[in-house]
Amino acid sequence: MICLSSLGTYCGNAQQIPNAPEPATSAKATDKRNFFARWIDFYRQDWKGTAVAGPAAPRRGLPSPLSSPPFPNADWSYGGSPTIGESDGNVYPLQTAIDGATGRTKVYGWIEPTANVSTSRDRNYPETNDIYSNRVELGQAVLYVERLPDSVQRDHIDWGFHLTGFFGTDYRSTTNKGYFSSQLLDHNRQYGFDPVLEYADVYFPHVAKGMNLRAGRFISIPGIEAQLTPNNYIFSHSLLYAVDPFTDTGLLSTIQLSDQWVVQAGISGSHDVALWTEDAKPSFMGCVSYTTKSVNDNLYLCANGINDGKYAFNNLQMYDGTWYHKFGSTWHIATEMYSMYQREVPSTHGPIAPEKGTNGANCRPGLQTCLAPEWAMVNYINKQLSPHDFVSFRSDFLNDKKGQRTGYATKYSEATLMLSHWVGSTVQIRPEIRFDHAWDRRSYDQGTRTNQFTFATDVIFHF
Repeated sequence: MICLSSLGTYCGNAQQIPNAPEPATSAKATDKRNFFARWIDFYRQDWKGTAVAGPAAPRRGLPSPLSSPPFPNADWSYGGSPTIGESDGNVYPLQTAIDGATGRTKVYGWIEPTANVSTSRDRNYPETNDIYSNRVELGQAVLYVERLPDSVQRDHIDWGFHLTGFFGTDYRSTTNKGYFSSQLLDHNRQYGFDPVLEYADVYFPHVAKGMNLRAGRFISIPGIEAQLTPNNYIFSHSLLYAVDPFTDTGLLSTIQLSDQWVVQAGISGSHDVALWTEDAKPSFMGCVSYTTKSVNDNLYLCANGINDGKYAFNNLQMYDGTWYHKFGSTWHIATEMYSMYQREVPSTHGPIAPEKGTNGANCRPGLQTCLAPEWAMVNYINKQLSPHDFVSFRSDFLNDKKGQRTGYATKYSEATLMLSHWVGSTVQIRPEIRFDHAWDRRSYDQGTRTNQFTFATDVIFHF
């Protein structure tokens, strides 16, 4: 799989290692070429389509509903855990060059240059990731070090871990207060570094049909999209995703009750804040995922970051639902809706200043604070054209009732059409055309426009 979950894992189908790692002497010892020759040869074979695929990686439970590539995931996703019952059959160019991909700890990543042309002159926001108008940028340069627990076997406890180095303009969407956040909150830098993911996994095989316990910082668990760019259907993000929580720090258990049911429960320090900041507070996370036996439908419901709801840095009370539906062999849809709020948000017209990096709320005159709610929904219609191509159409609506999320109290909508093309399983190109509209006031290009048209593309080069 290429996960839409918190893993952010690239999982191309074109090259797969045998079911169990071979001894470390096998691949590297028989290949006498130097590191760079092995690395280049991986791409040469991948792009020519001459790479030899190994046996399918073992799994238990339901089959995968999708093909990946071309889609960013093979399984209907849930966050905060590797897919229980699915093994790590992934092979990456860099790790293959290092040791022939014979071990379970893997080093890999990607580089993503981006470009956009916009009718806005300065800012495309709340469109993201291409916040800056009419630019060529480095969106993401990401390095992963990862070991996945073996959750196919049910004999022994296993473990894994994940570390991320993340650089680019997209750090603006992942920044947690307390994790190098001064780059954005104090200096508003275009480019920055963020250690987006740092966590450990422990897999317990004898709890129901398997339980994964994750501790550390991970992607906020609900939803279709994730900040790590290979995890998404489309290069730009939906309005829904642009203003919701991004990462949490805490402890999350994921239990596979049966092939069709997964439940999750955990505690975090609230959204987008480190545990040592004054904004951190104990917050509940809980989700349930149900997949039909046909694998044509999946429903994923979450309550995320639930506490007293009082205003703090991104202390959003989030209730989220996602529905995936596959119809025919090449079509599927993905739909998400959420409701969020914070209580006692400082009024933009009052004496209380909002926290740095956050917005106040457009409260009624005379109020110093008020409730700031918002709701949003998004739908993707996806069609596979070939093993290397798919098209996606996204329609999206956000009602930022008090303007606390975007800075403008208005309703927004957007529509995006995108073509994704893979070169082998290591290079992905995603050109898109997008139209945005703010319904109640000028909210684009720093409050000067109600409409925005963009043409954008990115290129994801996996290594």
